[in-house]
Amino acid sequence: MTQRPTYKQLMAETLERYPEGRTRAGLSVENVVQLKIQNTYNTHLEIARSQAVVMREDMAAYDADHTKFTQSLGCWSGFHAQQKIKAVKRMRGTAKGTYIYLSGWMVAGLRNSFGHLPDQSMHEKTAVTDLIREIYVSLRQADEVALNDLFGELSHARDTGADQSTLDEIIYRIDTFESHVVPIIADIDAGFGNEHATYLLAKELILAGACCLQIENQVSDAKQCGHQDGKVTVPREDFVTKLRACRMAFEELGIDEGVIVARTDSLGAGLTQKIPVSNEPGDSAAEYIKWIETEEVTSANPLREGEVAIQRGGKTVRPLRMPNGLYKFKENTGRERVIEDCISSLTEGGADLLWIETATPNVDDIASMVNAIKEVVPNAKLTYNNSPSFNWTLNLRKQVREQWIAEGKITADEYPDDNRLMGASLDDTELGKEADARLQSFQADISARAGVFHNLITLPTFHLTAKGMDELSNGYFGEEKMLAYVKNVQREEIRRGVSAVKHQHEVGSDLGDTFKEMVAGERALKAGGAHNTMNQFVAAE
Repeated sequence: MTQRPTYKQLMAETLERYPEGRTRAGLSVENVVQLKIQNTYNTHLEIARSQAVVMREDMAAYDADHTKFTQSLGCWSGFHAQQKIKAVKRMRGTAKGTYIYLSGWMVAGLRNSFGHLPDQSMHEKTAVTDLIREIYVSLRQADEVALNDLFGELSHARDTGADQSTLDEIIYRIDTFESHVVPIIADIDAGFGNEHATYLLAKELILAGACCLQIENQVSDAKQCGHQDGKVTVPREDFVTKLRACRMAFEELGIDEGVIVARTDSLGAGLTQKIPVSNEPGDSAAEYIKWIETEEVTSANPLREGEVAIQRGGKTVRPLRMPNGLYKFKENTGRERVIEDCISSLTEGGADLLWIETATPNVDDIASMVNAIKEVVPNAKLTYNNSPSFNWTLNLRKQVREQWIAEGKITADEYPDDNRLMGASLDDTELGKEADARLQSFQADISARAGVFHNLITLPTFHLTAKGMDELSNGYFGEEKMLAYVKNVQREEIRRGVSAVKHQHEVGSDLGDTFKEMVAGERALKAGGAHNTMNQFVAAE
């Protein structure tokens, strides 16, 4: 966050303008200073600029020490983001190293005026911009509410005759208050069109506050979720052009430290849209073309009318073209294509971070690709999707089972090799406990061994909302009735210290009361009186 003036500096500056302690309208200088401090950012472009610096500092810290990886959860509303950051600050005392991930999947599925739709770029471009703006409005309001509480504490201390050291301690907490605003990694899908469309959308996302853009190498008009079939990639020079478009948007808006995440879906993509033009052996196009499935053109297998041919290794070959006009890659070439994609994105496209979309969460597999990339770009760093599309329990238990069989620790018949590994009866077994231990250390392991700077979960709030509503509905509409809500929601909020239990305060009721009093004095009609039911929760904290 940009360093803001201290309470004493602002008081001195404001009193210099209004030495009587009141503005021309009769407003208190103290109140003016309070609102200046509560307004932690004037524009969302300021947020983008400051949070880009935060990410750069975090990346440098990770380069020096791979235990200092960062994390985020995908949020599909400002309230989700606000509650996440509040929880982290309550637990750790700081939100440093915590980001917000803005998932295109969740925008398509949950923020889409066309309905709940799959992750195929079938949502309005403006929906992503709107969500970034909403998240930062929510995080800034959390700042206002928290700072208003501190100023309320300061006012109460003065009114009750507290000594100067007590007042100075409260002022210190005001001056050192850490904003709820954190970096957002914003999913721009495949750019929603050509490079100019990508640039225009990138500008809007940055103006809304995004300091980091994540873009993938799929075809815009055939984009698929990274965990579905039918993915089609674009030639590397086409992707580099879109990376440069994103960089141009950052440069134009003065976000010199803006961060770009280049995502490759090549590991699971078996198709490409077009054959790029190669001007010389070994150029980017040639390196891309070499992976396309072909068959030799001979007198026995001649070219037919309308077919395409290329020259490869002194032979004329026919690229294998599908009925839809797309070209097929050779089988089992995804790993090699991923490595080349990543090197190209970093060295030619100027990307800062990589994203390799994988089919399973296997640290060894990811590390092997990253190590190959690092042979060319030693400081290559990843953002990794700890995706809910993985069956984590099944995958990790399979990995443990296979390793233990290979080491001779168990025999193949001791544990099942199929979905029965998911069974609850295995939770307390040695294998189940080992898999859970690896889940707990997964992010640390992948960050240490596979260059993962940022670990994220794309869709947690989608699944959490579904699970929470299912749990509450089963109890409330079933046998438990009100007990279901009180036991599973309110009582837990109170005991865990979740501030939202005082829901009126959470959405700014006290903030509103304070402002009314600032401008209306004793005439202010306030909501926080003796009959406000939020008073029941005072002891909860």
